[in-house]
Amino acid sequence: MHDTSPSFQLLPGSPDSPVILHVPHSSRVVPAEVRSGITLDDTALERELDHMTDSHTAQIAELAAGRVPSGTPWRFVNRLSRLVVDPERFPDEREEMLAVGMGAVYTGTSHRGELRPGDHDGRPLVERYFHPYAEAMTDAVAGRLDAVGRAVVIDVHSYPTEPLPYELHGTGPRPPICLGTHPFHTPAGLLARAEKAFAGFGGTGVDSPFAGTYVPLAYYGKDPRVSALMIEIRRDLYMDEPGGPAGPGLAVLAEALAELVRSVHSE
Repeated sequence: MHDTSPSFQLLPGSPDSPVILHVPHSSRVVPAEVRSGITLDDTALERELDHMTDSHTAQIAELAAGRVPSGTPWRFVNRLSRLVVDPERFPDEREEMLAVGMGAVYTGTSHRGELRPGDHDGRPLVERYFHPYAEAMTDAVAGRLDAVGRAVVIDVHSYPTEPLPYELHGTGPRPPICLGTHPFHTPAGLLARAEKAFAGFGGTGVDSPFAGTYVPLAYYGKDPRVSALMIEIRRDLYMDEPGGPAGPGLAVLAEALAELVRSVHSE
């Protein structure tokens, strides 16, 4: 089962695996028709992509999946930059990041400058990119529920060592590994497995500096068969910041993620 859309891709895993590794922010791709609505010049846009892209996280997920051959997790990967649309935002007034111009369609930058004009109408981008992504992710979760009776969505993210001005909760702890949770969708056992799998990186924390996790709205707060956890990796563990190449830490992190997947399968 492959989604052939250029904006996202569902990479199939083992039929009996409940795990979906969700990688929403790893791409730097901005289509030309979307680029024309961004007010930054090319140099400033590249710098913004350096700050806002969760660089190399798709590679971490790919390597991790390859290390679980007996129960390969599924992967759902965004092939476009979050500067096109951010598929993890609420598409309405529930989204707290609207306060800094970062709802589903960003109008503000990481340093609270202008990305798009304040009166930009983001609805065409939401219709073209956000809704199809959400529908496909909903279908991916439904597929795991139909096949094995449960779905475990593991978000794979990274975050900068030093807080950026857009962060609403940037004054809190910034542990090497931040685990984002949801009171309904993150069972204690899943959190404990992640804490164990990532214990070797100097410490884990919960919901700081980033909280929550991604669940398709069709299941959000409704279906306990859908579990979810966000893995936020501090970027100094595996890459040069901002936007630089990956280092040897990437492979070690991939093994930790693979260990988490294996532990979920053993439930």
